[in-house]
Amino acid sequence: MMDWLDPLIEKNGLILAFLVVGLIMAAAYGVSRYVTRGRIPGAALAIIFGLALAFLGGEKGIADHPLFAGMAVLGGSMFRDFAVVATAMGADLETIKKAGKAGVTALFAGVLVAFATGALAAFAMGYTDPAAITTIGAGACTYIVGPVTGSALGVSSEVIAISVAAGVVKTLLATVATPLIAKKIRLDNPHAAMVFGGLIGTTSGVVAGLAATDSRLVPYGALTATFYTGLGCLLCPSVLFILVRALMG
Repeated sequence: MMDWLDPLIEKNGLILAFLVVGLIMAAAYGVSRYVTRGRIPGAALAIIFGLALAFLGGEKGIADHPLFAGMAVLGGSMFRDFAVVATAMGADLETIKKAGKAGVTALFAGVLVAFATGALAAFAMGYTDPAAITTIGAGACTYIVGPVTGSALGVSSEVIAISVAAGVVKTLLATVATPLIAKKIRLDNPHAAMVFGGLIGTTSGVVAGLAATDSRLVPYGALTATFYTGLGCLLCPSVLFILVRALMG
């Protein structure tokens, strides 16, 4: 049986990789819906499952196994950059103006505060390389900005993994905390949701948290959260990296 199966998998490794990722996503969203009752977003669970599988693999994760060699292509920089660009293209620049100055201010403040928190945590963990500090700081913005920044700066896979983990933790905190603090921060209208999305930035966490608070607010929070990711991908590997490098001497 394996005589014909191995060549088939070798020729269609990328298709198999899509199938495996699809199964992981289905399982993650199933657990999110039926086990956690939506308290933990399916995207965050899928990332956790992926990290667990990567840990079981070698230097390239499970792509080191011939059966899953297609994962190296699917998880490579080409598809990653395509996903980031596609996300940014899905937002209308004119629409963000509806949030006003508060929304724009929230975007920059959200990225800078999250980055500074992550960078300080990286320094406290003993990292002194500006590229590593910048990558972990970027991961504190979102789990997409971290890998994009790390790849641009050429850091190790270990540092990128830490940046992704930081982003996942932030997503989980945003999901769980949003409905608990919504009343206290008056998160009950579209304008507040847009400002909130700009401050927090992690799209899956913002969407899940707002869905648990008031589903009518989800599109508004998701709008600015999408721009947050794009802004982080622009600032972290460029301006913020230069700033960190200057501070570290």
